[in-house]
Amino acid sequence: MRIPITRALALALVPVLAFSVAGCAKQGARSDLPYVARDVGTLYSAGKERLDQRQYKLAAALFDEVERQHPYSVWARRAQLMGAFSYYLNQDYSQAIASSQRFLAVHPGNRDAPYAYYLIALSYYEQVADVTRDQKITQQALDSLGELTRRYPNTRYAADARLKIDLVRDHLAGKEMEIGRFYEGRGQWISATMRFRNVVENYQMTTHVPEALLRLTESYLSLGMPSEAQKAAAVLGANYPGTDWYKRAYDLMQDNQDKLAKAQTPAAS
Repeated sequence: MRIPITRALALALVPVLAFSVAGCAKQGARSDLPYVARDVGTLYSAGKERLDQRQYKLAAALFDEVERQHPYSVWARRAQLMGAFSYYLNQDYSQAIASSQRFLAVHPGNRDAPYAYYLIALSYYEQVADVTRDQKITQQALDSLGELTRRYPNTRYAADARLKIDLVRDHLAGKEMEIGRFYEGRGQWISATMRFRNVVENYQMTTHVPEALLRLTESYLSLGMPSEAQKAAAVLGANYPGTDWYKRAYDLMQDNQDKLAKAQTPAAS
């Protein structure tokens, strides 16, 4: 599910200003984790150094220390977001989300707020599970990606978010298909039909729609509803005429012409 460049994108899109510490920090700073009072520039510089060295957990701790020791400085605001970014790179997604949300609670109108929303969305996205598992995180990823695009549609983060929304929606549709096929295999046709209809109606732009229409054709025939099966097959033929899914639906309807003819024959008075 994940795109290999996601982490690289997060690094490339991180606000440039957050990395600018020239003239504001001492060089050669130590990065002790125990509480030691240090000036804000030293702490921030140490966190940036550990981040560059890919010591993400330590970098996050140092950025958090900037916020703890110097909560009212301009560096505390930047360190808060950089700490969230460090947690994200360390794959500590719950902390990345919590830090980003704390940043937004304190600085909702900050110019880096779009990036905080982006980090939240990425942190959920990185946790998207296989379709065989519960999809609560997947829905949270979709919700957070959607919130980002609604709030900041013209930012550089929104374009990547829109791509991920398409992928997440396809993933959710895949989960619906898996459940529908399970019900179909057990002969629970009504439950199967509900899942397949959900894909067709609510995930129209995903790759799973052609199969869902075939499965609807199968399910409706099994439910004794050949007219509905014919409608599903017709939609499949109109929109995906060259697919194997349509060929299978066509052959299925040909094999069940007697049922369709009977359903269309008016009842004797």
